[in-house]
Amino acid sequence: MFDSTIINMLLEGIRDTLYMTLASTLLGYLFGLPMGILLTVTDKDGIKPNAPVYKVLDVVINMVRSVPFLILLILLIPFTRFLVGKSYGSTATIVPLVVAAAPYIARMVESSLKEVDPGVIEAARSMGASNFDIIFKVMLVEARTSLIIGATISIGTILGYSAMAGTVGGGGLGDIAVRYGYHRWQTDIMLVTVALLIILFQIFQTIGMKIASNLDKRK
Repeated sequence: MFDSTIINMLLEGIRDTLYMTLASTLLGYLFGLPMGILLTVTDKDGIKPNAPVYKVLDVVINMVRSVPFLILLILLIPFTRFLVGKSYGSTATIVPLVVAAAPYIARMVESSLKEVDPGVIEAARSMGASNFDIIFKVMLVEARTSLIIGATISIGTILGYSAMAGTVGGGGLGDIAVRYGYHRWQTDIMLVTVALLIILFQIFQTIGMKIASNLDKRK
């Protein structure tokens, strides 16, 4: 049986993992959502095509997404230290998590918005709707179910990234798994952290899919 010290450590690991995952998701959408909208709008089939803007965004997003997260985490250590004063711990880990998440989220948003029926957009345009109205009152509303599903997938991915950050002292359950399961060969603690990560993932997925189902107007 685990003593109180181990239990408290696991509880702190859950807290730090939730903190990193939720904060990184929110900040990731702060940057990723506008990027995804801009990609959709400036695409050749968008409501305001702009090839140079689309190409620059497309290249930048593809470059960041092509770098494995662990390498990105190490590359951003100087930048992370500059922003938060240190390169380890749960708060510091949020920086590379956001950098990795934003391009991923942008692609998810772009994919969701491109699922909107062009006929609906044309109908709104024919009624005199501005591009702003089309984006925020038509496209985002029509794509809300797909956007929620994308957010659910994104938060699961970010949860996995946060656990990966444990290899360089990122904090949370991943850090516990590495310190105790790998360096100290305490398999029991590692298995518990893995089980807790799976439970958190399932909770996020269940809540997200339930919200998406409730918003699905086709039902």
